[in-house]
Amino acid sequence: MSMQLLKDPTLWRQGAFINGEWVEQTAHGTYAVRNPANGQVLVELPVCKEAQAEFAVESAHEAFTRWSKVPAKQRAEIISQWYRLVVENKEDLATLITLEEGKPLAEARGEIDYAASFLQWFAEEAKRIRGDVIPAPKDTQRIIALKQPIGVCAAITPWNFPAAMITRKAGPALAAGCSMVVKPASQTPLTALALAELARRAGVPAGVFSVLTGNATRATGNVLTGHRLVRKITFTGSTEVGRVLLAQSAETIKKCSMELGGNAPLVVFDDADPDLAVEGILNAKFRNTGQSCIAANRVFIQDGIYDELAERLALRTLELKVGNGLEPGVQIGPMIDAAAVAKVEEQLRNAVAGGARVLAGGQRHALGGAFYEPTVIADVTLQMTIARDETFGPVMPLLRFGSEAEVVAMANDTDFGLAAYLFSRDAARIWRTAEALETGMVGINTGLISSEVAPFGGIKQSGLGREGSHYGIDEFLEIKYLCWDGVNPM
Repeated sequence: MSMQLLKDPTLWRQGAFINGEWVEQTAHGTYAVRNPANGQVLVELPVCKEAQAEFAVESAHEAFTRWSKVPAKQRAEIISQWYRLVVENKEDLATLITLEEGKPLAEARGEIDYAASFLQWFAEEAKRIRGDVIPAPKDTQRIIALKQPIGVCAAITPWNFPAAMITRKAGPALAAGCSMVVKPASQTPLTALALAELARRAGVPAGVFSVLTGNATRATGNVLTGHRLVRKITFTGSTEVGRVLLAQSAETIKKCSMELGGNAPLVVFDDADPDLAVEGILNAKFRNTGQSCIAANRVFIQDGIYDELAERLALRTLELKVGNGLEPGVQIGPMIDAAAVAKVEEQLRNAVAGGARVLAGGQRHALGGAFYEPTVIADVTLQMTIARDETFGPVMPLLRFGSEAEVVAMANDTDFGLAAYLFSRDAARIWRTAEALETGMVGINTGLISSEVAPFGGIKQSGLGREGSHYGIDEFLEIKYLCWDGVNPM
């Protein structure tokens, strides 16, 4: 059994976690969580629907009234203990990620480090929430701005980073004094449940952090977006779903954070360090088998270096080891499911029909199932679907450009604006291009940009708000203004 792969089998939970209790059955039956590497059933979990979501929200509201009054230093100590437990159980948590999501174990370990960093960071930020005293227009008045926790928060999280996308939301929420109900992706609930168990052990009070399981996402989502006691929705996922959640949340005017789809351009200028560029492109494209919202979706290479880089990228891509993420040395795991593979295949067919050339890969892997060969295709144009739609798979499209102005226009020709990357050794060009790119984040001479100290988020149809950094906790706070009169002058 997969449970036997854990050092601490009690982290293998088989129920939802609501108001500090494990709920192992509901009236709605169970559903199967499968390993994408082999299709085998990992566990059957209870399906939560409206009743469970209602109870979770009501419990979270009751817990909020107490948790919000806990001194910041005490909240910080509890979240710090949660951080320490995550670090101590890193290997088990990484194993869970690989089993249910498929990414190589080395990457899963990296995700746990990343996830833990948000708990550590926001535990520290809990003690730094402060307001302001503003000069008043009258000498008898004092104007004060307070920052207060917003209330019950609902988090809807994706399958591609099942630990980090929870702690990046729960860390600041709990630090601010809010409570949170999490609905993780139905494909990857085991990591969320293990995090809930560690939160319980750390001393997070009942109701402050709950996790709903199940594949009835619409039923639970409708409660979370429509419930009057939920004051904040935070979502990471597709733009299409984000639009629906925003519309549903409008009825009760909820504060919303949306980290949505991307179509990240990666620009390599002639003057770039080619070795640095190759490594950066591989990191930006193939991390998590290309299943990342900030993955390089369009690789623009300037004329003078295009052919050289295309050849080098193809050769390096052919060397990548594909397999079950638990096997040593694996760099590319399976895609999440058959539908994801079919989408990649359709995009590739469209590109080849339009004149693109396959330089490496280009078909399902010999391992079968959800495995797809890491692929490089050249001579891609902006008219092809692979350059218009987010791929979310291990296919790297290469586009040629001539001038700086041309590539900026090409890169910005999209409704999305999450991340971008550029490679150059010309400081002035870097400044000009970074400022001109219509994205919320820009990686310069690097393909790895995520950090707990930096504000993560996009513009245009890639989202609203920021996660991480000292800006991230503001998403879970309200500002209250006090106008105090009657302070008689001496």
